[in-house]
Amino acid sequence: MIYLYRALAIVLGLTLLHIPQVALAGPPQWGSAKTMEIGYKGQKVVYDTAVSSVSALASVLDRASYLSALNGADPFDTKIVIVLHGNEIPFFAIKNYARHKDLMIRAQSLTVGGIIEFRMCQIAAKGHGFEPKDIHGFVSMVPMGDAEIVRLQQAGHAYMR
Repeated sequence: MIYLYRALAIVLGLTLLHIPQVALAGPPQWGSAKTMEIGYKGQKVVYDTAVSSVSALASVLDRASYLSALNGADPFDTKIVIVLHGNEIPFFAIKNYARHKDLMIRAQSLTVGGIIEFRMCQIAAKGHGFEPKDIHGFVSMVPMGDAEIVRLQQAGHAYMR
């Protein structure tokens, strides 16, 4: 194997010094990652959400739910806002409930404890042909998603994409 690297180095005009020794010696002997035990609480987060697939939105829901759990699921101490302003908007339309029933039941269930909430850009919703009356009641409409993300950051929410 080392001869192959030397031949390649000669062809490319490189010296063996430019080839990491790890590549020549096999797997590195760095050991395993260490687990850090860290407690989280009192986090305020805004998720900037503009996704195009059910699986991508499910991933956002998974992350927000897990973050809530890591923070002790305390509605007085933790706040997670998911701002919707992309192609996921039709998933939240009442007329599309049958098609996205499981996803919507999950999303609504995350709002029950008051820690996670959904806010939708009214401009983006209109761009998709929806008015507030067309969107499930567990979602709040805001005038503009980008402006809401900025406002929440100014109020101390950490930005997540």
